[in-house]
Amino acid sequence: MNNSDFPLVWMNLTQEPGHDHQKEFDEFEANLGRGEPFVLLTDTVPAEDHEHSPEENKRKVLWMKKHKAELRRLVLATILVEPNSAKRLGFKAFSVLFAKFWGYPLILAASREQAIEMAREILQNRPKPCTT
Repeated sequence: MNNSDFPLVWMNLTQEPGHDHQKEFDEFEANLGRGEPFVLLTDTVPAEDHEHSPEENKRKVLWMKKHKAELRRLVLATILVEPNSAKRLGFKAFSVLFAKFWGYPLILAASREQAIEMAREILQNRPKPCTT
């Protein structure tokens, strides 16, 4: 995760051999620990043949359940950059399942510029918390 432009947080979803999943969880928790809403952005997707082990899947689900309230409150969306319109269309069906699992929407953008613009609009238009 690259949070140097927080509340825009860029993620790289490619999985190299020896990938450190704990580091990802720690980085995600650090962003949640800020207590401020943010938007995740990515222009990478896992390889189609990438499979998580049952242990990795279980760990992800347990982590997500532990942080469910924070995820729903602080992560406003994930924006996936996909220049190919046919592939974006293919991700639309997946976006429904994504939102049900993670608790925030998966939005598709055609370019990094469009993704950044969308993220800023989401952040600007989010409902403000009640202070009374």
